[in-house]
Amino acid sequence: MDLKAAINTQNLPQHVAIIMDGNGRWAKKQGKLRTFGHKHGVEAVRDTVEAAAELGVKYLTLYAFSTENWNRPKLEIDMLMELLIKTIHAETKTLNNNNIRLQAIGHLASLPKKCQQQLNETITNTANNSRMTLVLALSYSAKWEITQAVKQLAVQVAKGELVAQDISETTISNALTTANMPDPELLIRTSGEYRISNFLLWQIAYAELYFCQKLWPDFRRNDFYEAIIDYQKRERRFGGVKS
Repeated sequence: MDLKAAINTQNLPQHVAIIMDGNGRWAKKQGKLRTFGHKHGVEAVRDTVEAAAELGVKYLTLYAFSTENWNRPKLEIDMLMELLIKTIHAETKTLNNNNIRLQAIGHLASLPKKCQQQLNETITNTANNSRMTLVLALSYSAKWEITQAVKQLAVQVAKGELVAQDISETTISNALTTANMPDPELLIRTSGEYRISNFLLWQIAYAELYFCQKLWPDFRRNDFYEAIIDYQKRERRFGGVKS
């Protein structure tokens, strides 16, 4: 069956977010180190990004590294950062060829300097692309993000730049790292786990959740298409009643 042909391109989510889970378990099944899984996960990223852009999705956010991931063994962290630098550098030309813009959210200052430099370089080099925005969530957690937003608003109130009574959902949304993006309408998580894992907690208030049993390195464009098709079968009422 041609899954792509079954998709209604007039009913696409503008923003899809993905929790890419299962690299370590995939590697363990192969009798390899966890780092082996991370390397093969890059293939899934490439296939998914291409599939999303071809369909017409405008924003794709990938949960690449959480603040909690800093608690992993140093060897794994070092390898992940090295892989991130190499991958971003290697994919810059492809992003430009496909008119895809790169952005990043999270506590980016906590990343190694070389990683920050490569990230900033590619963000600058792809800034004028308009087909799709690929967002990497790096050293990210929703609780961190919301805490930073609260601090920012508190400072504005203290300076007299903002009246506390005027703080609204819009004010808070504008203080988050995703201020210039629409909220995700679809959140995909791989590996069969049914958790949000501290990802975009404010933004996914009304997102449709889709859980895939495949481990991330095995995720391919047809799996992405299946998630989109499932999304299009759902009735989105946002707490109301369909007329």
